Amino acid sequence: MNYQRFFEEAIDQLHAEKRYRVFANLERIVGRFPRAIWRDGGEQREITVWCSNDYLGMGQHPDVIAAMQNAAGHMGSGAGGTRNISGNNHPLVELEAELADLHGKEAALVFTSGFISNEAAISTIARLLPNCLILSDELNHASMIEGVRRSGAEKKIFRHNDLAHLESLLAAAAPERAKLIVFESVYSMDGDVSPIAAIADLAEKYNAMTYIDEVHAVGMYGPRGGGITDRESQAHRMDIVEGTLAKAFGTLGGYIAGTRAVIDAVRSYAPGFIFTTALPPAIAAAATASIRHLKNSQSERDAQQRQARRAKEVLSAAGLPVMPSETHIVPVLVGDPELCKKASDHLLDRHGIYIQPINYPTVPRGTERLRITPTPFHTDELIDGLKDALLETWQALGIPFAPAVEEERASSERVVPLVVSKSGG
Repeated sequence: MNYQRFFEEAIDQLHAEKRYRVFANLERIVGRFPRAIWRDGGEQREITVWCSNDYLGMGQHPDVIAAMQNAAGHMGSGAGGTRNISGNNHPLVELEAELADLHGKEAALVFTSGFISNEAAISTIARLLPNCLILSDELNHASMIEGVRRSGAEKKIFRHNDLAHLESLLAAAAPERAKLIVFESVYSMDGDVSPIAAIADLAEKYNAMTYIDEVHAVGMYGPRGGGITDRESQAHRMDIVEGTLAKAFGTLGGYIAGTRAVIDAVRSYAPGFIFTTALPPAIAAAATASIRHLKNSQSERDAQQRQARRAKEVLSAAGLPVMPSETHIVPVLVGDPELCKKASDHLLDRHGIYIQPINYPTVPRGTERLRITPTPFHTDELIDGLKDALLETWQALGIPFAPAVEEERASSERVVPLVVSKSGG
């Protein structure tokens, strides 16, 4: 049997569907973010990154870098094994205390990634609850879907942010049955926000637990950077808050925060925690420094929100199809997987702008897009340059503009009867 053929055919299928992914070879430049070195075919070139999830540029903050270097210098590069084998390195203990405080919870537990924290926590919590029914938003992240699947619990999918549908599913369940509502605060591909307070109301009415994913909101919203639940004073109504250290906090790892009993149960039962090497002390120390800084500094959040707002205004005014977004996510619709990849390549090759294409299965077919994430370091001049580059790319590739602009362009191309004056002029 030719085993390799199966893998080759699987890759060929991705190429045929125009969703084979190519990752750019990039080297970020500390002190010059969002500038980076792009290496391709033996050549290198300086470009501007417009799609980083390092939303506030904390990955290059001097305090964060210094904390990482200091911890590595004192404790080495690795954790030495799982916590079962090597114990808790002290920076990790400090980090979990900082995270519990950030969300106003009794305890927190750190994992090596946000994906693992969702997969391990959701599956473990649901398995420990007798006859648990999981109610999951239809646009939840793949890591949450995997956690639901691995739990083995019965699941019901409610339409995105549809409170009436969620309530109908809750009402249909037996009052005494264990129920877990899993949802996100900020949905990263569309940039919309969930109705957290209303979902908490339903959870209280129908005696359900709540699990909220704040990965695209922690550090970004609220007076201390605790996320949308912090901004809307709803964290105390959430049973479990899940977040990441790899986006606005600029490092690596995922975590959950909740009561001591819930956190200890996940720590004690989740294979994804028990059998995974712990986060290295240098990364834990860097994350703690980042969280402490953002708890006390609003300037990064203010600057980021200003630049995101300006980017939406400038791109929309130019007729580009900016999709509605309540948050820092700026999605620009392409609507075709091949064009989306071509647009990304064109922007990089011709304009030195890197924006990774977002295609199926990350988003539904027909909604392929460029997902732009302005940071405090994307200046007004960079935004204007992005607009010009996108306009040239849209025109060069024949990508549809926003409906109003398309109509205006069509009108200007219609044949107008020629009126000749009597003088023949």
